Amino acid sequence: MFARLFVDHPRAVNETYPEHMAAAFTVGGRLAAAALKCFIHGLVPGLCKTSGSDAILKLHGEISPRRFDQPTL
Repeated sequence: MFARLFVDHPRAVNETYPEHMAAAFTVGGRLAAAALKCFIHGLVPGLCKTSGSDAILKLHGEISPRRFDQPTL
């Protein structure tokens, strides 16, 4: 059970647990920043016009190639 939760997936993407955690936190932080920009845009439509969608498209381009070369749990 421990290996399934903490070891198998990072190993499947050729990362250690700390490397995988850092990568996931980085993506999460970037998503949080994109979400904040979307909220700002919702309040003041003239600000952050494409910042949120630009961030999402960039992340998608970085993550999607890795997504299909690993098993799903």
